[in-house]
Formats: sequence, C-alpha cells, structure tokens
Amino acid sequence: MPHKIGFVVVSSSGHEDGFSARELMIHAPTVSGWRSPRFCQFPQEIVLQMVERCRVRKLQLLAHQYMVPSKVEFYVSESLPGYFVPYQAERFRRLGYVSLCDNEKTGCKARELKSVYVDAVGQFLKLIFHENHVNKYNIYNQVALVAVNIIGDPADFSDESNITSREKLIDRYLGHSGEDPALEGTCTGKPDYISPLDDLAFDMYQDPEVAQIIRKLDERKREAVQKERYDYAKKLKQAIADLQKVGERLGRYEVEKRCAVEKEDYDLAKEKKQQMEQFRSRVYEQLQLHSLVDAEPMRRPSDLPLQPLAHSASPRHQQPVPSLLQEESASDSRFAEHFLQENLPAHPLGPCQRATVDQSPPAPDPHLNAHLQSVPYDERPLPASRKQPAAVALEPEKSDTDVSEAPRGGAAGEPEPLAEKALREAGPAVDVLGESLVAGAYSKTWSYREDALLALHKQLMETPAGSPKEELKSTLRASVFLVRRAIRDVVTPVFQASLKLLKMIITQYIPKHKLSKLETAHCVERTIPVLLTRTGDSSARLRVIASNFIQEMALFKEVRSLQIIPSYLVQPLKTNSSTHLAMSQMGLLARLLKDLGTGGTGFTIDNVMKFSVSALEHRVYEVRETAVRVILDMYKQHRAFILEYLPPDDSTTRKNVLYKTIFEGFAKIDGRPTDAEIRAQKKAATEEAEKRKKEEIKALQGQLAALKDIQAEAQGNEGPSVEAESRDTQGGKAAPPPAPEVPGSHCLDNLCIFCGERSESFTEDGLDLHYWKHCPMLTRCAHCRQVVEISSLTEHLLTECDRRDGFGKCYRCSEAVLKEELPRHIKTKECNPAKPEKLANRCPLCHENFSPGEEAWKAHLMGSAGCTANLRKTHVLHKAPALLPAGKGPAMAKSGTSGSKVGSKIPTPKGLSKSSGRTYTKR
Repeated sequence: MPHKIGFVVVSSSGHEDGFSARELMIHAPTVSGWRSPRFCQFPQEIVLQMVERCRVRKLQLLAHQYMVPSKVEFYVSESLPGYFVPYQAERFRRLGYVSLCDNEKTGCKARELKSVYVDAVGQFLKLIFHENHVNKYNIYNQVALVAVNIIGDPADFSDESNITSREKLIDRYLGHSGEDPALEGTCTGKPDYISPLDDLAFDMYQDPEVAQIIRKLDERKREAVQKERYDYAKKLKQAIADLQKVGERLGRYEVEKRCAVEKEDYDLAKEKKQQMEQFRSRVYEQLQLHSLVDAEPMRRPSDLPLQPLAHSASPRHQQPVPSLLQEESASDSRFAEHFLQENLPAHPLGPCQRATVDQSPPAPDPHLNAHLQSVPYDERPLPASRKQPAAVALEPEKSDTDVSEAPRGGAAGEPEPLAEKALREAGPAVDVLGESLVAGAYSKTWSYREDALLALHKQLMETPAGSPKEELKSTLRASVFLVRRAIRDVVTPVFQASLKLLKMIITQYIPKHKLSKLETAHCVERTIPVLLTRTGDSSARLRVIASNFIQEMALFKEVRSLQIIPSYLVQPLKTNSSTHLAMSQMGLLARLLKDLGTGGTGFTIDNVMKFSVSALEHRVYEVRETAVRVILDMYKQHRAFILEYLPPDDSTTRKNVLYKTIFEGFAKIDGRPTDAEIRAQKKAATEEAEKRKKEEIKALQGQLAALKDIQAEAQGNEGPSVEAESRDTQGGKAAPPPAPEVPGSHCLDNLCIFCGERSESFTEDGLDLHYWKHCPMLTRCAHCRQVVEISSLTEHLLTECDRRDGFGKCYRCSEAVLKEELPRHIKTKECNPAKPEKLANRCPLCHENFSPGEEAWKAHLMGSAGCTANLRKTHVLHKAPALLPAGKGPAMAKSGTSGSKVGSKIPTPKGLSKSSGRTYTKR
C-alpha cells in the first residue's frame, strides 16, 4: 500500500538566509519552507533523496501565497553520479510539469496545494522551478515552496534477485495472498489505497503530537479490524475523528502564537501558549482516563532530541519508538463513548481547509537559525501530561467483563447529576420533564444525551390525546429547549436525534393535539437560527444534514404558511461569516426559491433581489456564482421588474464579468443575440462583404478591358476619315499619311479612377503610391491604417475597422464617435445635425452637409471651395499647373479632371460607391 516516503535534501541552487531547502524535511503548521535568493536566475533547482529506492505514486506541493512559480518540473533518477555533481540532466528522467495559479483571485492570501499522480521508480527526485508570477507583494521576484510530500511504496518487485519479492509477485498475479485484502489499509481492499493520514493537508494542519497519537490509534484500529473486533474499531474511528479536530485547533493556536511573536506581542503569545497547554492537558487526561496512553509523564517537544529525517514517515515503515500506548486489553473495551466530547465546547470547531486551495492564513515566516533541525511529528515519543491524583481516582476499576455488561456512565450506570449552573439554566425543563431525563440531555457522555432525546421522542409520541392544553404547551416548550441545545452538539448521532425529535414535534405532536400556529412558530423561531449556524460546520456531512433538514422543514405544510424560514435566508451575508455558512445560505435560498416561488411564501422580488445583488460582492466565488443563477431564475419569472435592482446595461457595467454574464443571460432568455453572437454575425457579414468586393473588383477589371477595346476600335475608325482629306495633287490619288501617334495620356492604365487624374507615373506601383498618399478622394484610417474612400469612412469605422467595437454612432450627426466620448458628445449637442441621405451628403472630415450624389463628392473634396479639412486637396491644387505642358494646355487640363472625354467614359463602378466601404492596404 502506498505510504509517505521520507527524504533528505541533497542540494539546491540557492536560498534566502533563514529559508533553507532543509526546511522542506519538516511538515508542521508553522514551517516556513524554502525560498529562493532575491533576484535569482531561473530556473531554480532542488534535489531530494528518498530513504529507499521506491515507486513514486503521488507528489504534493504546497505553494507560497505570493512567491508562486509559474511552472514546476519533476525529474526522477535511480542514482547520482557524484556528490559534487548532484543534478546532471542526463542522469534524470523527466516526468512532466505542473502549472501553478497566479493567486490573483484570492488577493495572494491563500496557498495552493497541488497533487500530482505519477508512476516512476527511483531514489532521487529533482524539482525545477521556473519564473515567478508577478504581483505587488513579490518585490524581489522570488519563488518559494512551503512543503513537499512524496507518497509511494518500496520498489521490491523490481529486484529479480530477491526471492521473497518474486514469490509475492507471483502470488499477486495468481490471486493468492496471505492476508485478507479487506485488511490492507482500506475497507475496499484496493492495493493502491492512500491513507488520508499520509496526505500533506493532514500534516500541515495537525499539531505534531496529536498527529502521532492519531497515527497510533489508526494502527490499533487496523489491528482491531484484523482481529474482527469491530465494535472496538468503531470506537477508535470516532476517537480519531475527534482528535483530528483537537489537532487542528492546537495547530491554529501555534500559528497564532508565532504571529504574535513576530509582531512582538508577547502578552498575546503567552496567552496562546497557556491556552494550548490547558487544552492539551485536558485532552491527554482524557486519553489516560480511557486507557489510551500510559500514566507516565509525556515529554515536551523542547526536551526531545533533534535528529535528521532519515526514515519513512509512515507508521507501517517507521523505526520503533518507545510506545506510550497501552496494548489492547479487556479494559480497553471500557472506551464506550467518544472520550473527547466530554471536554470539548458545545459549539463546533473552526473549519479545516483541506481543499486544493488552502484558504487559511499562511503561517509566519520566522528566520530560523542555520543549524535548525527537527524530527518529523511521527518520530517523536508521544507526549503525556503529568497525571494528577484526582484523575487516578476518577478512573473506573478494571474488570474482565464484556463491554455489553459494563456501565456506560458513572458507577451506577446513570448520567452524572446536573451541576448547579446547568440546574439553574434548565430549571423549567426539569420541572416539566423530570431531572433524570434532563440530566441525560446534559451529560458529558454522548450516548446518554442521545438516549435522553430518544426517550423524550417516545414520551411525546405516547402522550394521550385530550391532555390539558397548558400541560401540552409546557411539555412542548421544554422539549424545544432540549432540542435547541442538542442541535449544537458536535456528535452526529445526538445531532440527528435532535432533528428527528423536532420533526416529530412539528408534524405529529402539534397536529395531534391541535395546538395553535403560535406553538409551531415558537418551534421554528427557536431552532432555525441554530440550524443555520450548523450549515457552516467544518464537517461536510453535518452541513449537508442541516441544509437538507432546513429545506425539508420549510416545505412542511405546518411551517410553509408561517413564512418564517425565507425571512431568515434573505438576511444579508455577514462579511466575517465562514465560507461554508455563506455557501450553504445561498444554496438554500436558491433551492427553496424554486420550490416555493415568490407568491405569498416569504420570498418577494424585493428581498430576494436585494440579497442576491449584495451577494454578487461576496468574497467567495461559489456564492457569487449562485447569486447569478438566482437573478437569472428571477428574471425568467418577472422580467422587467428585475432590471430595477441592477445597474444600467452599458459598457462600463459590462466590464464587471458577473454583470456581463447576467445581461447576456437576460438576452438568451429574451431570445435576443448576445454580444458574442452579434460579433460573430458582424464577422460573417464582413467576410461576405469582402467576398463581394473581390467579385466587384474582378467585374471592374473586365469593364476596364472592354473599355480599352472600345477605345482602340474608335481610334481605328477615325483614321481613314483623316486620311481622305489629304490628296496627292499630282496623281489625283490619295496618299496614305503616317498613322497618328496615340498620346500616352489616353492610356487607361495611367488613370486614377477615383479622382480622374492622369500621369505617366501611374504604373501599378505608381497608382498604389497615389492611392496611399495623394488621391484627394481617399484617406487613411487613423486606427487601422487602411486606405478607404472618404465617402465611406463613417461606415468603415462602424463596421470594418479593427477597432470598430470602440465606436458608436451619434443619432444627431450620424458620424462615428469613440464610445468613451459619445455620452459627452451627445450631451453637449455641439455637432452639426445631418440631413437625410437623399437630401444631402455628409462629409466625415469637415462635418458639413452638401448636395447629394456621387459627382458632388468630387466637387466637395477636390474643389477649392469645398472641404476645408481635406489635406490632400492642397496637393492637387498645387500640382494642377504642372500638369499643363506647352501647346497642350486645354487638352491636358481637361483630361486632368473628372470631366475629361476619356474619364467621362469610365462609369463609376458599383464596387467603389459610397456604400461599398472599399479599403486599400499599401503593398
């Protein structure tokens, strides 16, 4: 069975003073771990040597809260080449890597516990740490590791010379085994089962001394199962569960004490130390009282010898230590109740965070001296408090009788009498129910508390109908008093018995005796606050039981009409409430809202929406996510009324991911396209427009080729008529003159189809340069650098530009305006209003309206009295005289305008109209 593997640190690439890699050899709540040097070079490396050659099954890393590496790689090797070359890459085999979260969601206040399942054989493990995630706390760009854990089993089967191992291997494949598979560490008998006690989460939360006791009790539980002493094993299992809570509390005290020392608050540190000693002393006395440890004094941690970690940390493979636990004997059977419950407080302990992300406050990072060494918790001798004579006197006399014959309480088998304080508190209940029953409910022994509740349940069921009303009411109120106390009980059977009694009172006792609704309201109002508190319990099982019962109770017909429970669920979440409590309250509200609705049930649109909107700001992600679901469910039923409780749906609000999710959910409910769907539609439309543009360009090229053919034919027809005018006077016959040259200005390849300008330089590259820099009908988009027609610039910015999502359309001037400036632009009303397209064109440069039509664009953009903001027009006006060579002034001047004979034959292509939005990119 895989177990924890001990290791030593062979080498590391460096460390900050006081944070050596040797710290990784210790697992405890207060360890500080390894930290790289400041401003170090990456990657950083650490090499670990396991105590034996083994088959590694699981690796666990506990990362620092803000010194987080972006990636950690794992390598394994059978051996090392030498002491001074401990990490040659060719000797290691790469297993893979894991990526770590940047921890921004938690504000760098949580630590990530990463578990990796592998299957590799070796004795050396190398960890390679890559560059850190950047955050405001990590000012020196360091990486750190709080703890590392290796789980595996010895690689015996790989040694063929080992006859015993071969025989075991053969037996395993043949299905023969000398042991019952159900006894191999798990009730399922799986050989790859990993004990929770070997998990790194257990070590990092448990007090080391208590963890040692838990492991010893777990070993005894395994032995009891092997001997088929299942009653005794069950009691040990409950004792282990209770001790885990004790260890977690002591671990928190130790962390708080260290924090106080770091802050030099020595009064608080002394208080925490005394608190720990008193709590630990009570627990150890109970251990001795129930014969779980010897009566000899336990050694304190400061008295223990320090030695390096050199052995496996598993109880099954560790070196023998002086056993302070007594061997199981007949007297062990006297452990007939949960020993720990007798001294634990009635309220539940704080939750143990064992999730993937460690939400508990990180341990302080004290600067330990360079020679710090420590033994792991499971190699320390068990501590024991000095047993007082009074404790010896209280220990029951040992006997060889069976557990079924032994009394479970005091000497007479009855619960202990009520103390004076308890008697004053429970006086009214004693007067109604009797001192014996109340004493059982107040007993320190959980079984007596459970028996008292079951006896009360039976007594109420047997109460005859027709009893006096006042007597029935008094009995009910006394019963509710005991139920309320039992709901707080940390023992599961007692808690369940209290819920069973409460359900019987509401659904059977009150209807049977026809008591009024006031009595039902009294039951609910006295118990629901305590039940809601239990939904935040550290035990997941108790949380589920409490939540399910509240939901069930809210649906009782006797309770539903009172509308009490919904009013408690919509109370605002407290900022200091536990994570589990907030999640449970939010989940209960969501489930009950579906069951009850908002019509006369205690849930209203107002209280549910106010609660849900406030929950959107909660620190816990699950609470916020559930609040979004509740709001969407409310919108399905009430639509427009829900919008009154939310901010306006604009770009500023949608920057919040939750509100963006909510408004997109509204769109789906209404059947409207979401922003993502709209963007997809625009993208598809743009692609379709591009396809049409390519087709139009192809058609235009065909038109130009046809025009060239027409011009050539026209020139050929004019030639003979000119020749007929020249006659040979001598011979009377016509002499054919030389064919006239076609001037270069009449070649369509030298023509700009936008402005009509001709030039010998308008080759293919020359036209590109003209379009890019000089054509007065075109301009470059300042946002995507594409060349577009000025007439279609507004449409380009709204539908085609790479930054089109940043523009909006003004309803007054119909122009494209940046969205962040659009509210101010509309509010000031300084823009010139646009006229309908049929009445006027709108220039996006000078923002003026002018006469409609395509030809009007040329006059406006190229004429001297036209657009004042077209910078390219100046170039054309200065260039016009240069286009008039001597002797050909009129012809060239006319050809240089849009009204030339040749230019007038060129129709305005459909693909180049104002609505096309054609763009050109410089080649």
